[in-house]
Amino acid sequence: MTTRKRFIGGMLAAGAVPTIVPHSVFGKNAPSNRVTVGGIGVGGIGNAQLPQMKKAGFEVVALCDLDWQYAERVFKKFPQARKYKDYEEMLRLEGDKVDAVYCGCPDHWHTLVCLAAIAKKKHLCCVKPLTRFVDECRLVVSAARAAGIATQVTANSNCDEASMRLYEYLNAGAIGDVVEAHAWSRRPVWPQGMVSYADWEDPIPEGFNWKKWIGPAKYVPFAAKWGKHAPYEKMSKEAWCGDAVYHPFNFRGWFEYGAGALGDMGCHRANTLYKALDLKWPTHVEASCSRVSEVAFPLASMVTFDYPARGTKPECRVIWYDGGLLPPKPKAMGATPLPQEGVLYVGTKGTILFSSQKPAEATVTILEPARAAQFANLPRTLPRRNPDMFREIFVEWLEACKGGAPASCNFDFAQYITEFTHLGNLAIRTAKPIDFDPVAMKITNDNAAANKLLHASYENGYTLG
Repeated sequence: MTTRKRFIGGMLAAGAVPTIVPHSVFGKNAPSNRVTVGGIGVGGIGNAQLPQMKKAGFEVVALCDLDWQYAERVFKKFPQARKYKDYEEMLRLEGDKVDAVYCGCPDHWHTLVCLAAIAKKKHLCCVKPLTRFVDECRLVVSAARAAGIATQVTANSNCDEASMRLYEYLNAGAIGDVVEAHAWSRRPVWPQGMVSYADWEDPIPEGFNWKKWIGPAKYVPFAAKWGKHAPYEKMSKEAWCGDAVYHPFNFRGWFEYGAGALGDMGCHRANTLYKALDLKWPTHVEASCSRVSEVAFPLASMVTFDYPARGTKPECRVIWYDGGLLPPKPKAMGATPLPQEGVLYVGTKGTILFSSQKPAEATVTILEPARAAQFANLPRTLPRRNPDMFREIFVEWLEACKGGAPASCNFDFAQYITEFTHLGNLAIRTAKPIDFDPVAMKITNDNAAANKLLHASYENGYTLG
């Protein structure tokens, strides 16, 4: 088990940061051409992302998952990879055979897995959100920075063609000063709105260590599928893992194990948004949502974030919508519906729609015809790094692992979009406004519950120190 004390001790005892031998020394077979990766928590989103990493140029040599039955589809894609059920064992036995680690496990395990990989000086890619609590985020980011490793979070790219065109439009004043942005997602596609944990217990699948899956979070008995116990009528079965209660995939709707629709999709929407508007921390956050219980995120929410002026940029407001809620549609769109995933940038002279309904085909459109015509031939001056919004985030990380430029959603940048989701979820969970002091890491208004939830509360013998 990785504790804060063990992690910091390991960091102090470690030597220099691993270096990459240049191509000129060994030619085309240089170590720089080969970056090996070990995946931890691979059965879920890893099923899609690990093949993307292979296509980007990584060599997948080790795979770790608690549920080998669920992960079998991934094992079949990488038959040469060594298999593990315990991530600490994998890191110990693989040693220098693994250059980098991919963390694809449920949200409540991100911090401990990341700290363990950082302690071994492994380059690190973590699925979003990076962590579930602000104090976890600060610890992981500072540790990764001190270790000198290459990092990446799997939010949609902020340097693809659509994002770069957005920056060019905004820099040219195509819609004036942005004073408001509306970001939304059709998520959740998993159960939310539950009022209690499952009140029954099912047999644990053979070979699946349920206690280890629970790890540092609140222990509940294993429940496999909702079936007749569905928490609400006509519960959608379109979720990728259908009727599961906690595992696989449907951990996302529970406070103890996931981060809700905002934690899951907010990082995607915020990655380009934060870069475009040069945002860091909001000063004030408020939420309006459907019923919130003690255990689960609501079916739908709307969260408002207020930001101070940044240099020449004025104060602005960002409003998040999920669960089927949408912002008012601009009149300039006529009968065209809003996409299921997107961001509206509202400026003093016009509006831009950033549509990411199909991430690899994201589009950016100035909605007012006259403004669109005026800026139709605006030169493309910014370098495009990613033609493919998903696969290329792993190309970025590979380049960073080889000593190149940092990945666009490296942990130092990802801190801001991660804490964006944390603060929004605090407002949702406490049903009270949030005034946040990022330096003191403290809620400054009367919200003691939110202050407590800035910090992870680990159970079952796990601790951050």
